[in-house]
Amino acid sequence: MPFELGALRRHPDVEGRGLEASDAADRLILDEAAALSAGLGDGELVVLDDAYGALALGSAAAGARGIRVHQDLVTGERALAANAARADLDGEVRSMPLGPELLAGARLVLLRLPRSLDRLDELAGLIASHAASDVVVVAGGRLKHMSLSMNEVLAAWFERVDVSHARQKSRVLIARAPLPHRRPPALGWPRGERHDDLGVTLVAHGGVFAGTGVDIGTRFLLEHLGDAAPDAATAVDLACGSGVVAAWLARTRPALRVTATDRSASAAASARQTAEVNGLADRVDVRQADGLEGISDASERLVVLNPPFHSDAALHTGIAAHLFADAARVLVPGGELWCVWNSHLRYRPLLERVVGPTRQVARNAKFTVTASERTA
Repeated sequence: MPFELGALRRHPDVEGRGLEASDAADRLILDEAAALSAGLGDGELVVLDDAYGALALGSAAAGARGIRVHQDLVTGERALAANAARADLDGEVRSMPLGPELLAGARLVLLRLPRSLDRLDELAGLIASHAASDVVVVAGGRLKHMSLSMNEVLAAWFERVDVSHARQKSRVLIARAPLPHRRPPALGWPRGERHDDLGVTLVAHGGVFAGTGVDIGTRFLLEHLGDAAPDAATAVDLACGSGVVAAWLARTRPALRVTATDRSASAAASARQTAEVNGLADRVDVRQADGLEGISDASERLVVLNPPFHSDAALHTGIAAHLFADAARVLVPGGELWCVWNSHLRYRPLLERVVGPTRQVARNAKFTVTASERTA
């Protein structure tokens, strides 16, 4: 079928129900890039952080070939594959891991601006270091999510950064002339930080939740997890981020084997490196996955979760509901989901309904820690 941006679907993203899979920022990026795409050879276009395929498939429909794509979320990568197949464009796009091979020789890069400046810094550095010397970056987003700091991050890696006129509450930044080194210099990615109070070193790529720090919700959870959680041979760190919970569990329970999952490629890479730097890689298995796919039903006694509740910039509790249901599926009868959540979200009735009887373990001014027992 002919490709139309309006026909894109967000599936399998749980927060995508009723929302469009492309927007005015995607259209503006494609329009600004149209003239730049005209002289490209096969494989010279790279697309980064394209949510569901609007940029990659819009470019393919306009004639670009051999498009290399990286999306951080596995759900976005699967949506791109499904959208490409429906549009008969699956032979024109190739999903790849983030790294030098993705960007080698690229002359045009289309980028949906991430909210995280650290993520933007890591992407800009990879482009400047590995793309062609004449590469042009067309990076766009919605005005409400953009800041002047984004211009500054790009200017640290590129000699010239131009700004488009705003259109439909969207804008594009165009970066040219990559610099040989960041200006001013800064630590590269990934980065590490030691946390002596927890006995772990955290490693994080740009944009991973809390970076190399430990967010206050996770700290509150770990304060109360200790010996109170079920004794188990294995455990799961669901939505693992940098892997702090997985590393802490493996360090404090020397016989425990932990599976850590996250749908973000950068989070999974961070958690894997966190396990390695702490000497725990033999007992921490990190997977990029949508929830707990690949883990058998009724196979685990302990799942630990600090659920994300934002989709891009918007509050969205559907992600947590999806993760609660997946935790319920993999827990054995009598197994427990330990969860920390912002108290104003009032998750306890949902946990009772989806997982089972739920007790409050601790609560402070901002967070609640609960343990939900799976019933037969």
